[in-house]
Amino acid sequence: MKKTNRTLLSAVVSGAIAATIACSAQATTDGQVKLGILADMGGTYADICGSGCVIAAEMAIEDFGGKVLGKPIEMVSADSQLKPDVASAIARKWVEDEGVDAIGGLVSSAVSGAVSKVNADSKNITLISGSASNTFTTKTCSPYNVHWTYNVVALANGTVKPMVQAGKKKWFFITADYSFGHALEGMASKVINENGGEVLGNVRAPLGTTDFSSYILQAQASGADVVALANAGNDTVNALKAAAEFGLTEQMDVAGLLVFTPNAQAMDPATAGGMRLTSGFYWDMDDETRQWSKRFEQRHGAIPSMIHAGVYSVTMHYLNAVKAAGTDDTDTVMKTMKATKPNDFFARNATLRPDGRMVHDMLYVEIKKKDERKDKNDIYKIIKVIPGDEAYSPMLPQCNFS
Repeated sequence: MKKTNRTLLSAVVSGAIAATIACSAQATTDGQVKLGILADMGGTYADICGSGCVIAAEMAIEDFGGKVLGKPIEMVSADSQLKPDVASAIARKWVEDEGVDAIGGLVSSAVSGAVSKVNADSKNITLISGSASNTFTTKTCSPYNVHWTYNVVALANGTVKPMVQAGKKKWFFITADYSFGHALEGMASKVINENGGEVLGNVRAPLGTTDFSSYILQAQASGADVVALANAGNDTVNALKAAAEFGLTEQMDVAGLLVFTPNAQAMDPATAGGMRLTSGFYWDMDDETRQWSKRFEQRHGAIPSMIHAGVYSVTMHYLNAVKAAGTDDTDTVMKTMKATKPNDFFARNATLRPDGRMVHDMLYVEIKKKDERKDKNDIYKIIKVIPGDEAYSPMLPQCNFS
């Protein structure tokens, strides 16, 4: 009997040790926690999510302590070239050959869509910080998508709605001819129609075009109250320059539906001053944003765009979830991310919904005129804070991955 008890005790102890070892092994599913950052290193969106997105992710990893679950946090980065096929190939290689757990950055909705599909198929996490289309939490929603920073719904509700309500009823669109531009124009048109306005027409411009003259002439002939630029990055800058050269800015309002601080800096204040827009972040909002932004500027040489701040914020939220979950297992981490309210200098009054949409306060801002600016970085004045529930659309039942 005693021998049996000792044998039983030994078996119990051995089982407990084995269970402990098994649990430890599960801390990291493949012995590492690895992030990939896909950005536009030399194209139209390089200023808003190129090397700056890589730096923002590096800062998050460093501020987190460089390790999680007892392992160094690894990071790889690459240039998407704004080509979905290139981005898809890189993502597949990272996931299948290099053990990347989550991919972030992701400027351009077409690129994000390609990467999201790869990650959904392989059950890896997509941390979307730089894309505007709302498809990632609607038509192509996935239990592995996390959409941070902003989307076309928030931009349209923030910028278009108050302009239509103020009497600017007739609109004409100059639109980037790919999924992001189409989505932004579509959502803005919906808001215009719902508030008693009218869309008179549109033109589609290829991504990265430098000659907007023909598009501006068509807008000029439309008789619109507002010409909406449903584009971003250098496309917005070049379109506004052409609008000023042809005198369009003297005849009608120009609305930049997605303007980033680096692009606002590149615009002539005589032309852009007074333009109102919606942003997910402004570096000079308060002490918290200024503190982080100054650190970023020291490394990058320029103040951050909202995408840069979003990359830092979502990277930190992901790493905190891995730590809290005690594993990098995708489903467990996603559950932990959604159960934890984001709360940092970027994410204010925030919630990460079951559909992967991060709902947070947005900012309605005005580009300052030249005589209002203290220095080159003094770009916006904040008109009001838009609560997240007013900025973003409700979650669709079919995308409730709770």
